[in-house]
Amino acid sequence: MSTDILNETDVEVDLLELVSCADYVKEQMRVHPRAELCIRLVDEAAMEVLHVQWMDLPGPTDVMSFPMDELRPGREGTEPEEGMLGDIVLCPSVAARQAAEAGHATEEELLLLTVHGLLHLLGYDHAEPDEEKEMFELQRQLLLTFLAGRGRGV
Repeated sequence: MSTDILNETDVEVDLLELVSCADYVKEQMRVHPRAELCIRLVDEAAMEVLHVQWMDLPGPTDVMSFPMDELRPGREGTEPEEGMLGDIVLCPSVAARQAAEAGHATEEELLLLTVHGLLHLLGYDHAEPDEEKEMFELQRQLLLTFLAGRGRGV
């Protein structure tokens, strides 16, 4: 699997864990093994610029996804498409605040946001209630099975 990761912040993050999580999700979603993904970790100022530019919303956010080739999950018995999934941009400081509010570790929040961002790259959305239910249940299942495989629970 081709997953690149760039930490453009001063925050210490387990980059290998984020890549492992992304690769796990790509495998579970039957994405082509050579599909390219880039995960960038940015500070709040950089995330705010992206948030305003692309969503026309003020302030930084936790995660943004930028699909490239609009790849979709593979289907059983068919060969998945090769190509570029796109970029996931994470903001660790926003994730840390959300983790504190939710009562779990920042690392777990970053893993959750990685799964969330990857599902967006694969065409999932949560604008409508039925879409939200489907996406969030899949997100929960993928994160829990990833953590269970690592010998951890949430």
